[in-house]
Amino acid sequence: MKKVVVISTSLRPGSNSHALAEQFARGAEAAGHQVELVTLRGKEIRFCVGCLSCQQTGACIFKDDVPAIMESVLNADVVCWATPIYYYEMSGQMKTLIDRMNAMYPKDYCFRDIYLLTTAAEDEPFVPQRAESGLQGWIDCYGKCSLKGHLFCGGVGGPNEIAGNAKLQEAYTMGKNI
Repeated sequence: MKKVVVISTSLRPGSNSHALAEQFARGAEAAGHQVELVTLRGKEIRFCVGCLSCQQTGACIFKDDVPAIMESVLNADVVCWATPIYYYEMSGQMKTLIDRMNAMYPKDYCFRDIYLLTTAAEDEPFVPQRAESGLQGWIDCYGKCSLKGHLFCGGVGGPNEIAGNAKLQEAYTMGKNI
């Protein structure tokens, strides 16, 4: 059994990327894994100010919702990020969370397998490439982990447009096969 943390970064009700995250989580649960689905909706996440005190203390100067999320990520075997694509890139809130988790850098961590789920109104194959590249920058800072899978669902711009889409089953299967 693995500990799986799925981070849904969309703030929109009816989020298509959140629907993928839910299916990935359901698949992982069906396979017998311990799953925590974290949504950034309603969370307080302040911007990193680059003071780097976290590198000496192991903790951020800000007391918001990030330390609990970071603790879950540190102790997970698998981390799955889900984000809508905005202007051909990951959501700003995903990037803000990644920046704020800078306090993890000097710490030991359990995660080895990283997954990415993305959605966008556009459906060309190049659409999610920058989001994957941005996440790869975070992954590269943690030498014991790697990107194991990326599922992109294009053509879903409005809320709940992903309903009935075959990519939901693919997300479930991806979660089940971790």
